[in-house]
Amino acid sequence: MGIHQLIAIAVLPALLLPFGARAAQSTSAVQEMQSFLSRVHSLKADFTQVVLDANLQTVKQSSGTLVIKRPNRFRWDYATPNKEIIDADGVRLWLYDVELQQVTVKPLTGTLAASPAVLLAGSNDVQQNFTVKDLGIENGLAWVGITPKIKDTDFDSVRLGFRGNLVEVMELKDALGNLTRITFSHVQVNPPLGDRLFKFVPPPGADVIGDTGKPGI
Repeated sequence: MGIHQLIAIAVLPALLLPFGARAAQSTSAVQEMQSFLSRVHSLKADFTQVVLDANLQTVKQSSGTLVIKRPNRFRWDYATPNKEIIDADGVRLWLYDVELQQVTVKPLTGTLAASPAVLLAGSNDVQQNFTVKDLGIENGLAWVGITPKIKDTDFDSVRLGFRGNLVEVMELKDALGNLTRITFSHVQVNPPLGDRLFKFVPPPGADVIGDTGKPGI
């Protein structure tokens, strides 16, 4: 899975988890999304993630927790099967593979430009970069589709399944037909979160790749 796909997985819930409160009833999904973007500042949730190949065979399954604080701060802690952290501190994006003891760090702004993370970058003008539409009811969920207008991304489309007032499933499909399906649970909207929660410090002895902006690291 490429870095932009990981970023897509990491940041889309920051925009869309609270969107479900009205998505199923609204005739204008984009208007409802804009309304929630102006009101939602943070969230916490548990997640399970399954990666399927083009034949819908399971390639990988994982689970963990996430916390998000808009704008541009989020942290995904993968607990199983391998421990991994994806952390954005508002300036940089940190990817930490615990088993390999390797940290990759990139400027957050440059990373945002080529991914759905642009949704967190400022104006909330979703229509400028994405097409959003109501896909109807399927398997008891109300589905919303999101397609990037720019085609040089690592994913072709995103589907979000809502039940009641919260999103339950997010699916990302890439150009090869691979599908990443994430199921959310125990979602808390607008919990109090301090910025220190998103401050990532590379563990002693970890191999750090990229500019941390910190002398000696």
